[in-house]
Amino acid sequence: MRGSRPLSPSVTRSPSAGIAVAAAALLALTGCSSSAEEDGAEASGAESGAAQESESAAGFPATIETEFGEVTVEEEPQRVVALGWGDAEVALDLGVEPVGASDWIGFEDSNGVGPWVENTYTEDPEILGTLELSYEAVAALEPDLILDVRSSGDQERHERLSSIAPTVGVAPGGANYLTDSEEQVQMIAAALGRSEAGDEMLAEQEEAFAQVTEEHPEWEGQTVTVATRTAEGWGAYTEADGRVAFMQDLGFEQNTEIAELGGDGEFSVDISDEQLNLLDADLLVGFPIFIEPTEITEDDGWNSIPAVEDDRSMVITDDLASAFSLGTPEAQIFAIEELSGEIEETLGR
Repeated sequence: MRGSRPLSPSVTRSPSAGIAVAAAALLALTGCSSSAEEDGAEASGAESGAAQESESAAGFPATIETEFGEVTVEEEPQRVVALGWGDAEVALDLGVEPVGASDWIGFEDSNGVGPWVENTYTEDPEILGTLELSYEAVAALEPDLILDVRSSGDQERHERLSSIAPTVGVAPGGANYLTDSEEQVQMIAAALGRSEAGDEMLAEQEEAFAQVTEEHPEWEGQTVTVATRTAEGWGAYTEADGRVAFMQDLGFEQNTEIAELGGDGEFSVDISDEQLNLLDADLLVGFPIFIEPTEITEDDGWNSIPAVEDDRSMVITDDLASAFSLGTPEAQIFAIEELSGEIEETLGR
């Protein structure tokens, strides 16, 4: 679903506005300068680890509601395999390193997680397939828990995984990758015995959105379209998709013409070359999938959309497009930080 992208977020505006590239921030970690400071850090880490372990032990047995019924995790899992889109990233943020994971993003030398992930792997996991999954490779890892929370919700896939180990599948009604960000965190946190930590993750995400909406009340009620182009053509996302939900959390409202095209459970709709004006909104956000950004920015139809002509559009790529699409708390916070300034510049104050 997502192609390999360079590790530098960028935003490409309509041709008349040029191309704006936002460099990724590099954070340097410094060590303690004295043995006393090192001892203090070790003690603090031990206390934190003990608290997390205590929460985990208290969280079992854990029962999680899924599309396939209740799944009970009897005791704290030791070997977790994370297969859903973003499942591994959520587990890592909760302090659990999967022994196997599907790489949905394709960043080079990243084990399938974005550069925004703070708690990354200390030991490389076995990288597994996404849509084409080897069940034998999963079984070989001897997991005691499988996370397949944001996935297709295919019945056969779930049954085969469940024959290997207890499997937390999609949320009720969450098939076809429609398990939302909040459900994904809550379900994975419960399965890992770390519900309190999951609540903290979601609170931090909510706070990040609240801060931006407080700073930009002028975005409230403005319309937005989130569009994409692939080698097969144009499309637009509906409010069933996390990308539109992201923009709504910033105060925007979905373009009503796109909303009317989407049916129940459809997270995107196809848009023909002749229909591109349907994408027009107060703000138009587009991004390419498996094509060059120029196939959007240099397209005559795209450039004839009023939002593009009026410089109310942007085409996002690379890290920013991946974080915007992924929807995990860390990815959303990264996307908020990167995208809010670009929106402000595009729409003005």
